[in-house]
Amino acid sequence: MTKRQRSIQRREEALSRDSIIEASIALLDRGGEDGLTFRALSEQLATGPGAIYWHIANKSDLLTAACDALILRTMNQIATTTPEKTIRAVALALFDVNEAHPWVGSAITSTPGASPVVHILERIGQQIRALKVPAGHQWAAVDTLVAFILGVCRQNAANCDLARARNLDRAHFLEAVSTAWSQLDETEYPFTRSVAGRMRNHDDRADFLAGIDLILAGIPSLKPRSRPQLKHSASSVR
Repeated sequence: MTKRQRSIQRREEALSRDSIIEASIALLDRGGEDGLTFRALSEQLATGPGAIYWHIANKSDLLTAACDALILRTMNQIATTTPEKTIRAVALALFDVNEAHPWVGSAITSTPGASPVVHILERIGQQIRALKVPAGHQWAAVDTLVAFILGVCRQNAANCDLARARNLDRAHFLEAVSTAWSQLDETEYPFTRSVAGRMRNHDDRADFLAGIDLILAGIPSLKPRSRPQLKHSASSVR
């Protein structure tokens, strides 16, 4: 091995995977997935692309690794209390991390079998087991919760991106939606008109948690109901 090759190898080894991931998160936060390129990352880290490829194979792996780091960090910060409280804490933490890092929702759903999803499945799955849900119903309960959490989080992140891209003021946007809904035909859209006024003070986070509570409220129905014991009178057994 030449002196130059040894120098390059030492530089590649000195650049840690963690530092690459943290720099990637910073780029993703600034410019979304389009802003994450190996060229931009090389400039951020003041190194060559070869040093990055030493640790990360391609952009897809880099995006997954960045998402995985944030999700794992988020899961590790959540204290386990009662199953219901822990599920709510997990849900709200994921809602907040998606709002702070709008690219996370897309990264999670584009790699459904990767470790970011596994971290979420495992944490919620353990709570569903702690609730004594029968084994045959555990997957349905976990899948419903995870699908709701990731779906709402991704939609909220997309709304935040849209608002930033169009420089929309949230209050003005909700006022416009409320006004438009209130003017719909009352025969064709009776429900939408009835909730038009609520859009002005719409709280995404509170509505999200209400949805989690609705799912949790239905979980006890998955448990087998014990049959009442019949009391036999003395006359009935003669």
